[in-house]
Amino acid sequence: MIYTVTLNPAIDYVMHPLTLDMGFTNRSSSEEIHVGGNGINVSTLLNELGVNNVALGITAGFTGDYLLKRLQEKGIACNFVTLEKGYTRINVKLQGIVMTICNGMGPNISNKNVDELLTRIYGIGEGDVLVLTGSIPKSLPDNMYDIIMRRLDGRGIRFVVDAPGDLLMESLSAKPFLIKPNNHEVGRIFNAQPETPEDCMPYAHKLHELGAQNVIVSCGGHGAALVDEHDEEHTVPTAKIKLVNATGAGDSMVAGFIAKVLEGASYQEALVFASACGTATAGSKAIAKRATIDRVVAALNKQISAQG
Repeated sequence: MIYTVTLNPAIDYVMHPLTLDMGFTNRSSSEEIHVGGNGINVSTLLNELGVNNVALGITAGFTGDYLLKRLQEKGIACNFVTLEKGYTRINVKLQGIVMTICNGMGPNISNKNVDELLTRIYGIGEGDVLVLTGSIPKSLPDNMYDIIMRRLDGRGIRFVVDAPGDLLMESLSAKPFLIKPNNHEVGRIFNAQPETPEDCMPYAHKLHELGAQNVIVSCGGHGAALVDEHDEEHTVPTAKIKLVNATGAGDSMVAGFIAKVLEGASYQEALVFASACGTATAGSKAIAKRATIDRVVAALNKQISAQG
């Protein structure tokens, strides 16, 4: 079974303003409401692929109730701790020529709430996959992912970590099955400016040597690089699409890769499918639907064959 953890879920309120002038009243031409958070995005894509999973996390208030209702309507199995005070955050996204985002803070989470979540996570065991991705609320320790993995050490669980900077580096001692930074995050870690999969490959090897079994580095329109658990290199281009909304594209890559690996596909096949899932979401208003993913997979395979 695959489990995802979203410690700081959100309701994304996406507005399409006709104008965006500071100090004046602006009006929107349309709005959309999506429920998300990185782990929830992974669960949503897995659910679209028909892969069983359970979304875990923390919610609060009427916004948390709405989030859980929407997940249940989508058929996503949930096991969230509900706080007595506070509200699940709302992120306001103003979609214009460029997207402007104002993310909410989220509720305060007590040690008692953390213990309750950890109790639910303790049911995970041998052969299961635990996906740890997204921001850590300010009320929790910065090394929360490391704490979770250490508590579950020795159980034969495959950890997946998609987090920036120190949060990612602290996870490497647990030898996660997969990490997925992007090229900009890799650049900040190693004080470099890699752009292409080829640029990123030496740094992916370093992350592999530091403990990560599989390292995917996504490079936007340039494609993605993978150093697998056997220290073998793989690359994939990006299918050409019209960018609609990049939110959740990286999470979709994580979900697609896990789904294919558990299906028994090779790492190269899994990377191609992961890239297609990320691209399909980037070309959609929300997490991509299966039909869109299938179209992008076909287009990407055709593009790869033409190259070579």
